[in-house]
Amino acid sequence: MRYPHLFSEGTIGNVTIRNRTVLVPMVTGMANYDGTPSEQLINYYEERAKNGLGLLITGASRVNNGQGVIMPRQTSMASDRHIVPFAAMVDRLHAHGTKVFCQLHHPGNQGLSMMVIPAMSIEFIGNLWPGFYKLLPKAFAITEKFPIDGHAMAEYVRFPAVVAPSNVQCQLYNQRVRPLRRYEITNLIRDFVKAARRVQLGKGDGVELHAAHGYLLQQFHSPYTNRRRDAYGGNLENRMRFTLEIIDGIKRECGPDFPIAVRLTVDEFYRMIGKPDQGLELEEGVEIARRLEKAGVDAIDVSSATYDTMNYWCEPMTFEDGWRKNLARAVKEAVSIPIIAANLIRSPEQAETQIAEGTQDFVGLGRPFLADPAWAAKAMEGRESETTRCISCLRCLESLVENGQMGRSLECAVNPRLGREQETAQPRANGAGRSVVVIGGGPAGLKAAEVCALRGFRAVVFEKAASAGGQLNLADKPPGKTKIDWCTEDLQSAALRSGAEIRVHHAASLSDIKALDPYAVLVATGATPCVPPIRGVERENVCTVNEVLDGTVKLQGKRVAVVGSGLTGLETAEKLAEDGNRIVVVEMLSEIGPGAYFQNLNDVLGRLDEYKPEYITSYKLVEIGEGEIKLAHCKSGRCITREVDHVVLSVGVKSENQLVEELKPHFTRVFPIGDAREPGRIYNAIRDAFDTAWNL
Repeated sequence: MRYPHLFSEGTIGNVTIRNRTVLVPMVTGMANYDGTPSEQLINYYEERAKNGLGLLITGASRVNNGQGVIMPRQTSMASDRHIVPFAAMVDRLHAHGTKVFCQLHHPGNQGLSMMVIPAMSIEFIGNLWPGFYKLLPKAFAITEKFPIDGHAMAEYVRFPAVVAPSNVQCQLYNQRVRPLRRYEITNLIRDFVKAARRVQLGKGDGVELHAAHGYLLQQFHSPYTNRRRDAYGGNLENRMRFTLEIIDGIKRECGPDFPIAVRLTVDEFYRMIGKPDQGLELEEGVEIARRLEKAGVDAIDVSSATYDTMNYWCEPMTFEDGWRKNLARAVKEAVSIPIIAANLIRSPEQAETQIAEGTQDFVGLGRPFLADPAWAAKAMEGRESETTRCISCLRCLESLVENGQMGRSLECAVNPRLGREQETAQPRANGAGRSVVVIGGGPAGLKAAEVCALRGFRAVVFEKAASAGGQLNLADKPPGKTKIDWCTEDLQSAALRSGAEIRVHHAASLSDIKALDPYAVLVATGATPCVPPIRGVERENVCTVNEVLDGTVKLQGKRVAVVGSGLTGLETAEKLAEDGNRIVVVEMLSEIGPGAYFQNLNDVLGRLDEYKPEYITSYKLVEIGEGEIKLAHCKSGRCITREVDHVVLSVGVKSENQLVEELKPHFTRVFPIGDAREPGRIYNAIRDAFDTAWNL
């Protein structure tokens, strides 16, 4: 076997696990509204279990329905009525040979205050009228039409405060916080213990306590968030008391042989956001691990950071794989119990190496299992080249933020089947060799070709460039974006494996298409940059971001104005700055990076700021002159000028879809897909192409 360490048996406590792969706990937003496992959630888990997964840890199950709720469709072990549904799910996963732990969770100051009253009300009404739960999907469907920004609403509506060890706010949510009273701490300890017992009665193989990523148990551990002066605050012994009393209670209630793991932040990385000497750092984190082992914990799931320092536990694309494996190694060298760790592992080679070198005992995989449910099976069977790799784009986290409060599940940029495993288990094989022409070999075109070929169509892709990839061949050019190439490679290899034909350097002519007598024509011609009608825009010193990224325009030692501060504009600005140019970023709106997901925005700005660019917000470009630009304030109209040598436009794109109308008189079925239908991102293009091809 190519990966003997990765696919050897391992043990946690008295539980034998068939290999070292672990689906680490992730919130998916797929549970039923009453906290029981839904068919959607079970199908999602089962797809991974039947593909060789060793250990599955369910994500963030709440232990009470008061301040312990983070979203409507969160799994729960807060009531005895959750035992039987949980057991039914475990039976289905055990049937595939996968062991199941349940993660027990409380958000503390990282909760949303607006969730407290609805969650408690739902539980109260549901206990009186069980049929109420069946009405909830319809109720939440209404909220999709009238979305609520819970963070903003909390500023105007006085919801109950979230609870924490001390009155310290999470910088991301900025909710009102009140310190837990002593009797509430006692009640929470009881809640965790009872939840663990329910997991045991529900046939679970063990539990994991969530003491990472800034949640309640970690808040007690950390001197940054725990400023109490009673028995639960102060020195490390007191700060660990809450967690240790939970562990002791579980041991008493469930017996000494019921496995307990702890997901543990050992370094909060506050120094990385300008707060040196704040919070937990590695030395103290390792000591916490030692004390957990002494308390009888059976495994440590090593992690890091908080919501305040989120990029240091759920990393953007630019982070190097394995960059924080030193954290796991430090803990492993200090304890004798097994170590689980994610460590930004993306390949089986990396996983095998880190186990073999003694970094960890089990390989935690979160986002890679979102991208490809068969990650383990493909590695085990020597089919690694068929794996759809996670590109760390953070669409999963972004979509959970967007969707979670609306009762929708998370999404993956490269896996359009996520959360739809059952519905998309088998494509209709009714292509019967009929041709489907796909015009354009970008992400939409390649995904459509793959799905059409799987359905038995003869899928032929026409790509006018020298290679497939489309806009991805530009998106990979800014610093740190090389994982984009994985997406291109994986889409192309999947299309070819399915039987699609890709003709590069071949612009599709009408005669080419007619010669194939196609059942359908899918137009995936992408989008082109917008060029606004501004005086001077025709000057030679004006270009679009595409021309910078494709190398048509090369700038060095210039003062460059980048107009538009979306992620594309900022990433291009970083590339230009890296090439030795001085940068001015101009944005019409009041903030830099409008609409960008905060993790990606913080990531690029953290590096771009090192070049000391000038940011000008609330101004629009009105004229490009000789060696200068003229800007007008969007409200007052007041004008200013800046001396620049070159102007780079990043003001959006428009669909390149005129071919659709030209082809409609000649063919019965002509469909634009991806950016040609509506400009978007990788996720939008792949999902749209998949659905169109699936339903042809």
